[in-house]
Amino acid sequence: MEMKKDKVSPLRIPVVAEGGYAPSLSAENGRVSTAERWLAKKLLAALGHPSIAIVFWNGEEVYTATGKPIARTVLRDHAALYKLLTNPALHFGDLYSTGQIEVEGNLVEFLETAYCAYDNPERMKLLRKIQDNFLNRPRANTLDGARDNIHHHYDLGNDFYELWLDREAMQYTCAYFPEPTMTIEQAQRAKLDHVCKKLRLKPGDRVVEAGCGWGGLARHMAKYYGATVKAYNISRQQVLYAREKAKEQGLVDRVEYVEDDYRNIQGEYDVFVSVGMLEHVGPDNYPGLSNVIDRALTPNGRGLIHSIGRNRPARMNAWIEKRIFPGGYPPTLGEMMPIFETNNFSVLDVENLRLHYARTLEHWLARFDQNVEKIEQMYDGGFVRAWRLYLCGSIAAFTTGSLQLFQIAFARGTDNDLPWSREHLYK
Repeated sequence: MEMKKDKVSPLRIPVVAEGGYAPSLSAENGRVSTAERWLAKKLLAALGHPSIAIVFWNGEEVYTATGKPIARTVLRDHAALYKLLTNPALHFGDLYSTGQIEVEGNLVEFLETAYCAYDNPERMKLLRKIQDNFLNRPRANTLDGARDNIHHHYDLGNDFYELWLDREAMQYTCAYFPEPTMTIEQAQRAKLDHVCKKLRLKPGDRVVEAGCGWGGLARHMAKYYGATVKAYNISRQQVLYAREKAKEQGLVDRVEYVEDDYRNIQGEYDVFVSVGMLEHVGPDNYPGLSNVIDRALTPNGRGLIHSIGRNRPARMNAWIEKRIFPGGYPPTLGEMMPIFETNNFSVLDVENLRLHYARTLEHWLARFDQNVEKIEQMYDGGFVRAWRLYLCGSIAAFTTGSLQLFQIAFARGTDNDLPWSREHLYK
């Protein structure tokens, strides 16, 4: 693929070769030194000798595992090797996006192998400590910072997301596959119902939603459950889209989309819900979020938070945080507890939908790949490579357990009007 010189990628990743992504493998790129071969072997050793070969710019190959490699990492020049050695979590993404690194083989399988090695806490302890403390500082989620972070990702253009998300509700969060063969539309509809059932939603309920995306959940709650919903979001493009859809569906009297931060939620509600926003809040702000929920909910109010998470604390992948999701942080269940403990909320139900998110991403990737030419025309080839890496990397993160997907239902600690079983989820 050739870079379009008159377009600027929203990712602002520098291109290293005029007229294309990278030079071809040839002796003109320079010989490989003994030190470089040694460094490549040390990198593979640090990763536990994975079934991945490193191919240098002149065609030489280094491989330290037994058996046949599942993939080959092709380095196009000297700089790619040294950047990869200094901070692989950050630089691999940029090098792949610009073509200084190519992956021969299945990209998801390659990333799964790399994630399993990189997530080993003992093997990579020193490298991860250096990167987390000095090289991977997430951007702040202050009122102004959060707006900038959200704009970076969600305001790329509704027409871009329409190419690969579900066509009914534009859900950019984990779907729910009670039947594995479901389409993405069916699974996203099932997710919306799953959330509503967990909230025991009924006609007349007043709902406040923190971070509503393109507004699909709010419209679903109003249309199929008889609720009235006020949904807050700081992405202007998403809010405009959501308002137009509510107008088309005749729901403007029951759904209100507010372009504002969740911290400014006003009013009293029977239900609080947040699907896919907590990743953008940051643990330092969890007690504040708890206070927002406390002042918004009635004495018998109930709530649900749906969020990407982890089994043990760790920051977002450095490249994802810098290029894709600035300010993002997937919390552990323990890190989420201040949301509930600060104001004596009781956790009623916790469900992990990790593998459902992997399947969701597989559907998104398939549609993304079907629309590569359109997306490249909208942005450029570097953008396509970066986003394909992001989607494949996300699949690998969920299939290897690096990431989790938590749904937590809660109510006030003094509320005794609680279901005796989970029967309401399966009616």
